Amino acid sequence: QHMKGFLEMRSDARSLRMQLGEESYSPIDIFSILGSTDDLTVVFYPMSDRISGACIRDNGNKLIAINSNLTHGRQRFTAAHELCHVYFHEQLKGVLCAKDIDNVKDPQEIEADLFASYFLAPHDSMAEYIKNRLKKKKLELDVADVVRIEQHFGLSRQATLRRLVTNGYLTQEQAMPMRYGIKDSALKTGFDTTLYIPTAKEKQYNTLGRYVTLAQELKTKDLVSNGKYEELLLDAFRSDIVFGLNDDEEERYD
Repeated sequence: QHMKGFLEMRSDARSLRMQLGEESYSPIDIFSILGSTDDLTVVFYPMSDRISGACIRDNGNKLIAINSNLTHGRQRFTAAHELCHVYFHEQLKGVLCAKDIDNVKDPQEIEADLFASYFLAPHDSMAEYIKNRLKKKKLELDVADVVRIEQHFGLSRQATLRRLVTNGYLTQEQAMPMRYGIKDSALKTGFDTTLYIPTAKEKQYNTLGRYVTLAQELKTKDLVSNGKYEELLLDAFRSDIVFGLNDDEEERYD
């Protein structure tokens, strides 16, 4: 099986952005895109540390699962990685994806990692950001630049360093020490650390997208009882909908 290279994955990432109604240049809110994709269900679930996520395709139903134990940046990367499986690897019925992107051997996993990188941070967009915003040339980047890049595009440190080394912006030697003191480097550059921490324990279970709207349709058409509807939502960790728990915050119209 032919493995797609950088240029093909860049082009696939660009075409899927357009298909999903996103422009081909800016940073994106990947979770809201996933939540609004008609035929896709996304489940957030705390999994083993070795797994980043999974995807299952069954008779036109598509499900993506994301390990909510991972940092926010890594969850974004995983979401984009799984999108590649869902849209471009049609022969895959289901796959569990490993967390370590530095030691991937499987061709489809390598493709999905490349895709995720370019989907979240388009090639031209990153080049432009480094040249015009950071005013830096290749091999001139310091750790504060790396923080700004990953914050701008919402990438994990591992994914950012991998991309910068691959595209010739950093050498392996320059990247090595930047694997450590990640939160500290962000704080010193004036950012908060949301990107580098996992989802809060009480919010690690969640379901978005098709499953929720389908349950709603069944109830609206009286195809299921109210009790069954609530059971379906509770199975999907959506007690917030069943019990109207709106984060204990008052709703605001502002």
